[in-house]
Amino acid sequence: MRAHLALYVFIDACGWEIIKDDPFAREFAPHRQRLTSVFGYSSACVPSIVSGRWPAEHRNWCYFVYDPEHSPFRSLRWLRWLPSGLTGRRMVRRRLSAWVKRRLRFRGYFDLYNMPFEHLWQYDFTEKKSPLQPGGMNCGENIFDYLEREQVAYHVSAPERGEEANLATLLRDLQAERVEFAFLYWPALDALLHREGNQSPNISPKLRLYERWIGQMLETARKHYGEIRLYVFSDHGMANCDEILDLRARIDALPLKFGRDYAVVYDSTMARFWFFNETARRCVTTCLADVPQGRILAEAELQALGTSFPDSYFGELMFLLNEGVLIVPSHMGARPIRAMHGYHPREKHSFAALCTNQAQIPEQVTAIPHLFELMARDGHWAKAGNRNAARAPVA
Repeated sequence: MRAHLALYVFIDACGWEIIKDDPFAREFAPHRQRLTSVFGYSSACVPSIVSGRWPAEHRNWCYFVYDPEHSPFRSLRWLRWLPSGLTGRRMVRRRLSAWVKRRLRFRGYFDLYNMPFEHLWQYDFTEKKSPLQPGGMNCGENIFDYLEREQVAYHVSAPERGEEANLATLLRDLQAERVEFAFLYWPALDALLHREGNQSPNISPKLRLYERWIGQMLETARKHYGEIRLYVFSDHGMANCDEILDLRARIDALPLKFGRDYAVVYDSTMARFWFFNETARRCVTTCLADVPQGRILAEAELQALGTSFPDSYFGELMFLLNEGVLIVPSHMGARPIRAMHGYHPREKHSFAALCTNQAQIPEQVTAIPHLFELMARDGHWAKAGNRNAARAPVA
């Protein structure tokens, strides 16, 4: 038997509003609190969790950026000739995404979403590496770099394998006492909430399933480890989308031309613009000022949110929607979905959650980037405890 195990269970989109009135995990992780998320999507949240830094520091924020000079998609310009009736289908896009990922040797998450193929060659994709692997950050290190450097034996999920497969792999590692730190990632709740909303009757059964799985992990771990530190956490919550905004139609109606005057990425809850002349900047800014469903974020606010990029890599102007409003069509999707995240971190449904069996959560742990310090601390704790136990004389 080994002495210590640090067990971190990451449930995507299991936000504070989802669990605050639910008995989820109270039996084995009774201590819970709300965490502030980061501004952005999972492309920003996951890197912030595993690195302990904000997007402006690790430079993993939004997936697509306007950058023709460095676009990896130049060789795929022929995709624009495919019929829209075909490429508009989500299943076709998924298969094309898998093919493009293999062709371009991307190692992280990749999806073409609803990016227009006629302009795709002008964009870069920012997550070419996996943040869930050592060396996976755009800038700086992550927890897996730390664990390898400190020689902490660890397990980390491979998202492409699926939730049950990753659970089974971890259970085998626990039974064999191969690890002292585990990072398990379950993303299916996020997909459920996008599809059905945050009042879906299927949320509770999904939470109960996660409880059974965590209970199974703990039952196995207790047979092989003397002390277990358990943390169950999320990256953000999910807000129901009750209003649709066709922002692209408003911008397209301006006397401007994409690629000559401006470039844009329409994310689900915000639009990011690059300008090539002052006329375009003035025109777009004036237009957005008349859209009551959102607002332009000032530079001071972006700095406060940790998403200010002096080189304008992710955009020169950020227009953020109010919670509950969804851009449709967007570069992320052509059709409405029931719920979305990526609103301001202070919106009600943006907050993440943390549940643990540890009676004391350090008071400085208030936002998801702070989870890194917990993981690094517990990685050291597990390694030290296991090494000391191994050196202890047998009575």
